[in-house]
Amino acid sequence: MKPSPPTMTPSRTFDAIVLGGGAAGLLCAMEAGKRGRRVVVLERNESIGKKILVSGGGRCNFTNRYCQPANFLSDNPHFVKSALARFTPEDFIALVEKHRITYHEKTLGQLFCDKSARQIVAMLEAECHAAKVHIATNVQIRDVQRADQFVVRSENLEYRAPVLVVATGGLSIPKMGATAFGYELARQFGHRVVPTRPALVPLLLDFADRKRYAELAGVSAEVLASCDSRKFRERMLFTHRGLSGPAILQISSYWKEGESISLDLAPERDALEPLRASSTRNLETIRKALQLFLPNRFASLWLDAYAPVSFTNASLDSLERQLHHWQITPSRSEGYAKAEVTAGGVDTRELSSKTMESQKVPGLYFIGEVVDVTGQLGGFNFQWAWASGAAAGRSL
Repeated sequence: MKPSPPTMTPSRTFDAIVLGGGAAGLLCAMEAGKRGRRVVVLERNESIGKKILVSGGGRCNFTNRYCQPANFLSDNPHFVKSALARFTPEDFIALVEKHRITYHEKTLGQLFCDKSARQIVAMLEAECHAAKVHIATNVQIRDVQRADQFVVRSENLEYRAPVLVVATGGLSIPKMGATAFGYELARQFGHRVVPTRPALVPLLLDFADRKRYAELAGVSAEVLASCDSRKFRERMLFTHRGLSGPAILQISSYWKEGESISLDLAPERDALEPLRASSTRNLETIRKALQLFLPNRFASLWLDAYAPVSFTNASLDSLERQLHHWQITPSRSEGYAKAEVTAGGVDTRELSSKTMESQKVPGLYFIGEVVDVTGQLGGFNFQWAWASGAAAGRSL
């Protein structure tokens, strides 16, 4: 009996393969599809846009009206300028309005869907469908190679194309399928990867501080958080394990383990000025002065730790300085499990800022979170996904 001939893996050919069905990958695919390119999106999860669905409390903070290059962190800070200038928040808003998705603006230019983040995923899926983009989910990639073209092998199918777009995201929220695959692929093709770390992430306090402030879990206050010459004036939230809230998430992207953060608990306020002219100076009057702008429990606990031994003007001045420069040294961050994004990534010095194409491997593109570009809190990371996706999609 003759042995059976080896079975050949079925193969499909496209103009471009996009790895990742998230924000950047879908925007890129639809833009390329509009230009007549035959595009396939390969998504490892059972459905596309999973991270979009959980963003903004399920309402998707899809962009920020005031997006500027200064809102992004990168080892190569000028890289973002070209893509952001050519696909602006107004461009994405126009797409949202085309699909009759109602939205509203929160503080600082942040735009959210009125109803659900599912509308954004449905919009992107509809645009891809109209552009004849093929979307394949539950695709487990075994191997990626390049000879005369790129070959992506899954468990039962082989995809071939002259163009490969890596939109695989970062390491944040691993329970939603985040992996290091994009970084491994970059290294495979000779690219440098800027060391990654969790960003937009709550910070943990050491055991002593955690015990001291545990009773404040759920209490929030407006602060000015500073670190590494960056300052953010927003709300801070105490948790059972440390600190969170917008001010802390923002500063976490710039914080490095071992460093302190400075918290101004009374931004632009001379909190103790009324007491300097008063003859009644004691702990209770100071406590009441602090409670005018800090939650009562926080004011009391903080004063218990920093109460002056006397009530002279010099002591009040010292307490005022402490109020504006409260130093806290977090022990570490909550890690990728609670991080909204990943800082670091594929070195942008090796990519074209206009097209996102590799300067080392023709036809290879990197977009979205896998790249060393990290936005601040407030819709900026989505805008980078749209802008970098558009830059690549329009150039394929």
